[in-house]
Amino acid sequence: MVFKPQRFHDEKPVVELEHDNQEPLETAVAHQLAISQGIDASRISVTASGTTIFLSGTLLDAAEIDRAIETVLTVPGVEKITHDLQVG
Repeated sequence: MVFKPQRFHDEKPVVELEHDNQEPLETAVAHQLAISQGIDASRISVTASGTTIFLSGTLLDAAEIDRAIETVLTVPGVEKITHDLQVG
C-alpha cells in the first residue's frame, strides 16, 4: 500500500504550514553539541520552536554552560536560545 502526503489543492495542510517540522534544526544543534570539545552533550535536551532553541539538562560547571550556549549560536538557523541548564 502506498501512502501519499496529504494535499489540499496542491498545498500543504494548514497544520504543516503553522507548525513546520523542527527536527532538522534540533538535530543540527544536538550534533554540534555532541562534536564540540569540552561539552558533555549526553545530559542536554534540545527542543526547537521556530528559530528558538530550548536547552535543558545538567552540566559540570558554569563555563561548560557558556560553551554550550556559544556552540548553539553557531548553528545556522538559530536566532535565540532559552535554557534551563543547571550545574551539577
